[in-house]
Amino acid sequence: MNRILLAEDDADMRQFLTRALKNAGFDVVAFDNGKSAYERLREEPFSLLLSDIVMPEMDGIELARRATELDPDLKVMFITGFAAVALNPDNEAPKDASVLSKPFHLKDLVNEVERLLAA
Repeated sequence: MNRILLAEDDADMRQFLTRALKNAGFDVVAFDNGKSAYERLREEPFSLLLSDIVMPEMDGIELARRATELDPDLKVMFITGFAAVALNPDNEAPKDASVLSKPFHLKDLVNEVERLLAA
């Protein structure tokens, strides 16, 4: 089963995304900040990192950079209201990371997650 590590600081959004992805058949482990998510990544493997960009303690771009250093095969997807930040080539985000801009439909999220994991 594909395991997804979700890092989202907004509690309602985190719960919403977790439920939608679990309903789609994914195993999801969720955290409210990048630092806690990174610590979990150091302990066990995941197929996909799904992260907000703007978070306390460690932002999503830093989390993704560190996570892909641990596991170069880890797929990365950002969910953000700040797509321009994620797409900025100077920010050191993983080059093949996918970006889904808020607001989005859950169907689009699930489709993009399935596409990334199938690649």
